[in-house]
Amino acid sequence: MIITNAIAIFKKEFKSYFYSPLAYIVSGVFWLISGILLLEILLGEQGIIQQVSLSEQLGVPTAPIDVTYIFINSFFGVIGTLCLFILPILSMGLYSEERKRGTMELLATSPISNWVVALGKLLGVIAFFSVMIMPLVFYEIIIFNASDPPISLIVPLLAHLGLILLASAILSLGMFISSLTDSTIVSAILTFALIIFLWIVDLLGNNIDNIFGTILQKISLLEGYNNLVQGVLDTRDLVLLFTYIFMGLFFTAQSIETLRYTK
Repeated sequence: MIITNAIAIFKKEFKSYFYSPLAYIVSGVFWLISGILLLEILLGEQGIIQQVSLSEQLGVPTAPIDVTYIFINSFFGVIGTLCLFILPILSMGLYSEERKRGTMELLATSPISNWVVALGKLLGVIAFFSVMIMPLVFYEIIIFNASDPPISLIVPLLAHLGLILLASAILSLGMFISSLTDSTIVSAILTFALIIFLWIVDLLGNNIDNIFGTILQKISLLEGYNNLVQGVLDTRDLVLLFTYIFMGLFFTAQSIETLRYTK
């Protein structure tokens, strides 16, 4: 029954994005910017291929350059940064719209567990984000097919795993913030502020020479994501990202649960 309810909510949430003009606008902006960035990183005047070609023309002695690996690091680095701006917009209405329509109380008092509702909503928005990045996967396949020697599939697979987990963490935390307010704009702004903090928190930790500084360095979303993009599979990074996903689900469920006692 739990799985059935979660799937039903997932389907409803996932389909709702295809009826939302905002979702199409966000997708279009994401595709446009990511496409421009891809071309600039690969073929621009300061792009990877141009830099390698210039070095060869000047006869500068260099070690063999893995263009594909450098591209993955650069491209997924900027895509991760782009997600900081795009994902709060996708998560801002997960519960804020329920508050605005006055249906939050129905969710809070329904026989379906708050965990199940939150999980279904989160899976729905993650699935939509996965659809959004499909054109990027198509572009990457074209680029990787031209790679000589062929690139190991482990590197791009880990990069995409990192991107999905990063998006899931951001969306999960954004869902919690969305459950606190009936304003989608406020939800998006607060989510963006929180994610920026978690993105650069390691920089703050570097300036603190104690256990607190060490902790700040270890909770950075940026560090965990970058390790996966670079092809480094460390269980600590996976635990960190899954922890943020779980925290978002937990706090969302608790936020909705409080409505049982405040209404």
